[in-house]
Amino acid sequence: MPTRPNEQHGRRLTAAFEALEGFPALAESQTRLLAALDADPVDPSAIVAALESDLGLGLGVLRVANRLDTGSAGRISSIAAAVEVVTPPSLRVLAERTRTVDYFDRAGSWGREADSHRRHVAAVQSAIHRIAALVDDVDVDMLCAAALLHDVGKLVLLHAHAGYPDRVLVRDATPEERIIAERRELGVDHALVGGVLVRRWGLPRDLARLVERHHAEDLDRDVAILRLADLLAHHAHGDEISPQVLMRVSRAIGIDASPLRALLYDQAVPMVRRSRSALPCPLSGREMEVLRRLATGRVYKQIAGELGLSTSTVRTHLHNIYGKLGAVDRAQAVLIAVERGWL
Repeated sequence: MPTRPNEQHGRRLTAAFEALEGFPALAESQTRLLAALDADPVDPSAIVAALESDLGLGLGVLRVANRLDTGSAGRISSIAAAVEVVTPPSLRVLAERTRTVDYFDRAGSWGREADSHRRHVAAVQSAIHRIAALVDDVDVDMLCAAALLHDVGKLVLLHAHAGYPDRVLVRDATPEERIIAERRELGVDHALVGGVLVRRWGLPRDLARLVERHHAEDLDRDVAILRLADLLAHHAHGDEISPQVLMRVSRAIGIDASPLRALLYDQAVPMVRRSRSALPCPLSGREMEVLRRLATGRVYKQIAGELGLSTSTVRTHLHNIYGKLGAVDRAQAVLIAVERGWL
């Protein structure tokens, strides 16, 4: 009895899911992770930095963390949170057992894709950090984990369909035009496939939802932030993007034309990433804006004028900052934020 097209399609996707289990880490990521684990004392922020943009390692630690028999099993939605529950010896075993590929020797399965995937992920994560400086209450760590995973569906389609993306995707098309082409030619798109895969891996539903909807038109806030970061990264790569879509997504999270222009301009310049704590920053986006200005020596009145706030509102923000950080004055607040990698 002949196999029906839908069955063939399902089998190809299943085979691609299984093939992705062997996705390699970059050798440099492995080297940096092992160096961070060998440091005395161990620096959690260096461990997070080595894992966060490398799919081979980052996905591995997320899966391990979500399988552990703890109260947080199935709910670990960031690399930083995963590093808190996966012990250094277990991280070392993961690093040593994960297949690696070197930039200068990328032959074989997934070699070239590991490098290109990490470059795009790092650009999206950089954009997330820039967006978080402009809007309040951004869960940077969860969104960076979503950025790590958001294009895994493309890797599946690449393995499952000969000619993807060359025969399916038009070269100078926008991301929106490309996902329409996927649906038309393949019957699915990479976002939907990625969401299925994230669930299959046993990762939190919030991550699966972000991956599945990162091209959606009915934007909620987290989806809009991830989508905007993805668009900014594509623009920095020199890819075609729609200005109208860019503006619509940006306005969905309260970023108007002027700061959007600054984001586009700055995204082309690599962001200087300081050491980050594995602990999430407790401050809101607005509180971070106040603290950054405080760190440069500005007084209440100057901060209020720059942010369009009253001086009493600035005092309230500073009171909240001191309380959240356990600081007694501005100098201690700045010092704590710098030591933990938040400034």
